[in-house]
Amino acid sequence: MIAIVDYGLGNVKAFATVFKKLNIPANIAGENKDLLHASKIILPGVGAFDYAMDKLEKSGMLNQLNDLVLKHSIPVLGVCVGMQIMAKSSDEGLLPGLGWIDGVVKMFNRETMSVPHMGWNNIKPVNNNSLLKDLDESSHFYFLHSYYFKCSRETDIIASTDYYGEFTSAVNNANIYGVQFHPEKSHDWGLKLLENFAKL
Repeated sequence: MIAIVDYGLGNVKAFATVFKKLNIPANIAGENKDLLHASKIILPGVGAFDYAMDKLEKSGMLNQLNDLVLKHSIPVLGVCVGMQIMAKSSDEGLLPGLGWIDGVVKMFNRETMSVPHMGWNNIKPVNNNSLLKDLDESSHFYFLHSYYFKCSRETDIIASTDYYGEFTSAVNNANIYGVQFHPEKSHDWGLKLLENFAKL
């Protein structure tokens, strides 16, 4: 069962609709008991870094998520801000992140770039990662963000995207995955990515 974490942020119903279309069992997890039988976890998110961390803390699910992801190695996919809060910190806020992936979140240069990065853009997969199986540079995904994930280890980068230069658009370390774009809004490419995640 894929648990879609509902801590008050993100398109949880859109993810549920996608998995229903793919005939993949999924539930919306709003409290700890909903995570008990999770074989995989989706951590969505929209909005600001500190707000997301505060909402996750107040949801009461943070400790159990840490336990499932870090101790029991349950695969997790962070999406947009759900990916960014996996970092240690962010230029956007003061609160510490989850620290699940070694990296920090940086702000795009507003003086030289059009911010936010909004709309469709392609990804450039690297390292033949299973999350991106059958997806290539012709694959387009929907983005909406003003900050990007800067990995400490290049080996954690599984895709990049060109927007006034390259930035990391997907990460992976062990059972922890993150994508800056919104697969739940990205038509067939997004369905393929979420199907890949379900098969990990």
